[in-house]
Amino acid sequence: MEQIPAHTPGTDAETAPRAASQATPAPLLDVRGLTTVFHTAKGDVTAVDDVSFSLRPGRTLGLVGESGCGKSVTALSIMRLLPHPAGETTRGEVLFNGKNLLALPEKDMRTVRGNDISMIFQEPMTSLNPVFRVGDQVAEVIRLHKRLGRKEAWKEAVDLLQQVGIPSPEQRAREFPHQMSGGMRQRVMIAIALACTPRLIIADEPTTALDVTIQGQILDLMNTLSRETGSALLLITHDLGVVAESAEDVIVMYAGRIVEQSPVADLFANPLHPYTQGLLRSIPALPSPARQPGGLPCGKHQNTTGHGTNQAPEDEATPRPEHEAEHGSTLACAPGSARRTPLQTIPGTVPPLHALPAGCKFSDRCDRAFAPCATGEPPLFYPVPGHGVRCWLHA
Repeated sequence: MEQIPAHTPGTDAETAPRAASQATPAPLLDVRGLTTVFHTAKGDVTAVDDVSFSLRPGRTLGLVGESGCGKSVTALSIMRLLPHPAGETTRGEVLFNGKNLLALPEKDMRTVRGNDISMIFQEPMTSLNPVFRVGDQVAEVIRLHKRLGRKEAWKEAVDLLQQVGIPSPEQRAREFPHQMSGGMRQRVMIAIALACTPRLIIADEPTTALDVTIQGQILDLMNTLSRETGSALLLITHDLGVVAESAEDVIVMYAGRIVEQSPVADLFANPLHPYTQGLLRSIPALPSPARQPGGLPCGKHQNTTGHGTNQAPEDEATPRPEHEAEHGSTLACAPGSARRTPLQTIPGTVPPLHALPAGCKFSDRCDRAFAPCATGEPPLFYPVPGHGVRCWLHA
């Protein structure tokens, strides 16, 4: 993910681009102004609105946001897998290795899928064919793209299953999807994605349906394979913990728009958009005696963003006995403690895409909204180099 640097007066026009190219490799994926519309009975709905980002080889970019924010539609738009004729990419470019995927003939795009870009879908049970053995499904991809014979493709499929951590791969390759656990099925999907050594892997919620321990194994596997093969990874998730664990850069989306983008460490240390701050405040966390000698009293709100304006009001920070908790509230507390504090939530709900606010799309849920938020949508500001935020507070 790149921020276009501002022009510096007096810089030599010929040496500056050459120095920049030596500092960082060119983006493998460069999405520019991507806009995707769905034609519905209520009119056209813009599911992805002017989205731009880039991804360099060997890097992992996390795309995060609530359900319905446009994450998966962004991935489907890149792969040109939108349902037709309901979905349509109306504007923008998707440059992969300098080539605009949106302008390719369908025959050429089919070659790109699998060979150069692979996608791992959220639910492997609906992606795998239930009547074919998993080894045959991996081998089919190899035969289709590498033009190998049946025996050679089968041997390579077994090797791939072993590479993704499936024990006894020769035996497991002869099983059907329903005979495998969710974690094993997801490993099969990763093996299929890696079958042709793609340069870019798009993983759409790859761990959502898995147990926490299996989630960690799958994420570790994907990161390891990405490093070993040098491929780039676009990781789509609603889980900020997954992003913190696996990505170097992150984009936060809301109602089809990018509202914040930065390196992962910067986002967690200093979130700038009120929506991002709300997401982070809603994550349950226990006090850490190791970081804070003596620990915080249970019920005290930690200032997640480091900004004084985000400190919880005094009455909200006051610890309450367990029996005083409001009915239906979600509480977090250290084990053995009798005091708890309610988790903070973002008020309201995501507006329907056919009835978005006129100004900032988050303004009707934001407790810091002021006059400009209702009249015009802000552009991406960069109050910190490399850290963009779509918010009038940082104009």
